Amino acid sequence: MFSNTPNGARSSSIIYSIIQTAIANNLKPMYYLEYVFEQIQLNETPQISEILPWSVSIPEKCKNPDTPQS
Repeated sequence: MFSNTPNGARSSSIIYSIIQTAIANNLKPMYYLEYVFEQIQLNETPQISEILPWSVSIPEKCKNPDTPQS
């Protein structure tokens, strides 16, 4: 709705999907995105399985203590 180009709309939808997936996995989206971007910056090719929202290697600061963990 607020994108000027198809590429902008695609990029927005990717970010929104990542945020909603983080929320669905009981993570704090801002901290999770910071963690993912740091991992990408530190490791040009990070192991994708380690940065997925359901990974056991996600730091505690990214986890939302207000919701039960499954």
